Amino acid sequence: MPLSPEQQAEIDALRAEPAPTLRATVPAMEEHLYRAAPVLDHGFVRVVDYMGDDSAICQAARVSYGRGTKSVSNDEGLIRYLMRHWHSTPFEMCEIKLHVKLPVFVARQWIRHRTANVNEYSARYSILDREFYIPEPDALASQSTSNNQGRGEALAGEEAERVLRYLRDDAMRAYDHYEEMISDDGQQGLARELARMNLPANIYTQWYWKTDLHNLLHFLRLRADSHAQYEIRVYAEAIGEMVRDWVPFAYRAFEDYRMGGAVLSAAGLDCVKRMLKGEEVTQETSGMSKGEWREFRSIL
Repeated sequence: MPLSPEQQAEIDALRAEPAPTLRATVPAMEEHLYRAAPVLDHGFVRVVDYMGDDSAICQAARVSYGRGTKSVSNDEGLIRYLMRHWHSTPFEMCEIKLHVKLPVFVARQWIRHRTANVNEYSARYSILDREFYIPEPDALASQSTSNNQGRGEALAGEEAERVLRYLRDDAMRAYDHYEEMISDDGQQGLARELARMNLPANIYTQWYWKTDLHNLLHFLRLRADSHAQYEIRVYAEAIGEMVRDWVPFAYRAFEDYRMGGAVLSAAGLDCVKRMLKGEEVTQETSGMSKGEWREFRSIL
């Protein structure tokens, strides 16, 4: 189960005693507060706390730029201007703290985003639960032949069944040995900090992850992209739904300029100008490598 009975009881208690505040709040985000959004088979994401809203971004920008933003008539227009021109510090005025339960191998990808504060569940002090990520059959795929870090065709039939059996059996066998090693049944038992090294990378861990909106949007741009690994992408998509409710103006601008937009190199922009003049441009005359040309054509 995604939430333990103790965690659910804590959430129920927190939601049952709302506290008055003078700080800015977002009604839609208050609905998300503490609630766990399920992800994968045993994982979840929940908002523990947040600071700021769309108006906080604008407030910071107007303090920073003063009269330079007087021509922008509304908050959404200002936020779109900031996003369009890659201004980052106003977006750093908003922060969010998330409680995430995720497989260890996903956590190792996630931790590459080093612009957050992280506190992870410690297997040195506590015993990890017998919970492992086992993919749905349609999420099993072969290695891509064209991309060393991508997936190819989906496995099916006996091959898929064999892989799922290995994943389940190996995970359970490793956990059985983990339990045996830390058991003090008549023996001293191995230290937890040593016994944990026997556990596979699909076991679940948990952490608190706090970051500002600027860096969170960078995380979402990479991890909610269709090319990202499925298992981290579904977490990014769940977080994205929360951010959409938290800062709707900023999220719409993010979708428009970052997720739905494209950036051209100087060579790419030159090619577009030449094409608009009616000139035929090829890879050989573009000044781009084959890879750059292929990406440029896909944008067009």
